Amino acid sequence: MDHDDLDQNEPLIVGFAETPYTVASGRSVFDLAGDVHAQLLESAALDNDAIDGLVACASTTEATNPFWSVYLSDALGLELDFCQGMDLGGASFIAGVARAALAIRAGACRRVVVIAADAPSTINRSDPRGYRPEWQDPVGLMGPPGVFGLLSSRYEAQYGPVQDALAKLAVTQRQHALLNDNACAKLRKPLTAEEYLAARQISTPINLLDCVMSCDGANAVLVTSRRDAGALAERAVRIRGFGERTNHEIADPVPDITRCGHAVAGAKALRESGLRAADVAMLQPYDDFLIAIVLQLEALGFCRPGEGRRFVLETDLSHRGSLPINTGGGQISCGQAGLAGGGLNFVEAVRQLRGEGGARQVANPRNAMVTGIGSIPYIRNWSMSAVMVLEGLA
Repeated sequence: MDHDDLDQNEPLIVGFAETPYTVASGRSVFDLAGDVHAQLLESAALDNDAIDGLVACASTTEATNPFWSVYLSDALGLELDFCQGMDLGGASFIAGVARAALAIRAGACRRVVVIAADAPSTINRSDPRGYRPEWQDPVGLMGPPGVFGLLSSRYEAQYGPVQDALAKLAVTQRQHALLNDNACAKLRKPLTAEEYLAARQISTPINLLDCVMSCDGANAVLVTSRRDAGALAERAVRIRGFGERTNHEIADPVPDITRCGHAVAGAKALRESGLRAADVAMLQPYDDFLIAIVLQLEALGFCRPGEGRRFVLETDLSHRGSLPINTGGGQISCGQAGLAGGGLNFVEAVRQLRGEGGARQVANPRNAMVTGIGSIPYIRNWSMSAVMVLEGLA
């Protein structure tokens, strides 16, 4: 194709950055954000004044700060034409990249940094407002494990136990984390299926190894147009499709809580990409709980509802397999840097598509699907679902 025939306004992801994930790092959110921002500029050979757009994913430690994106841009020394704050929890990073792409396409700015940083294991001043303190917390759910315990119990009542499949996911992701220098040191230890199954229950049937461990960290990507990418376009990643869904089936007074918005968001992302689920080369799903991966596999069309256990057990999900899943270890085995968690899976997809996966590099990274989850209401599935299909240009 002639260079002049290319869409010069096409948004491209031309760089990524990530800190190691650590427990009680003693670092502030601003420090972590500054770290990945500096990494990003250095890798792209850009000065700070080349950045005129910022998408800032809200951190747990700054959850009540209505000016978080403004303060962060100030701390980074950025003078901006486009500034967007994101408050969609684990869906924020993917949805933030989509909004950055829209801003680039519309000509609102030329280069956008999408950044997520959090330090909940160092300090947590979060104050969940709204209905939760009055209506949910007194029930005794004790946060996400309680909600996912209910969801898991419902799934097992419908389709039967899935612990053997969850054990396989846990072991596979841990094996990937062992190959990831940025994974939290406390989690970079071999794990067997027997050890997973023997872990103590924390909210039946959820056990300790079913859920993420809180840690500190940050990640970021740089989005620009093909026109402004220059030499960075040679290793760029393009967005093939995107979909999001908020409050899936909210009008149903008695919803099936095992049904999630990824069925809608995923179908849209695949439709835009021209792919089927069977064409996806690797999957980097949001994994605050292992059961969430099973639910997403079903909703995204990799298998039918209730067949997630069989699919996991029969499919090679390793980085060498037919459907590599969370090749960096995912949040389960890297650690969840609070609301920066959604960026971990996304950055890993970009890394793989650029061929920079090192010992865990996927052999034929044709494309990647990344997902996000946001908010966990009572007696419904998660509130926010985001799905993006990416493809490398190289």
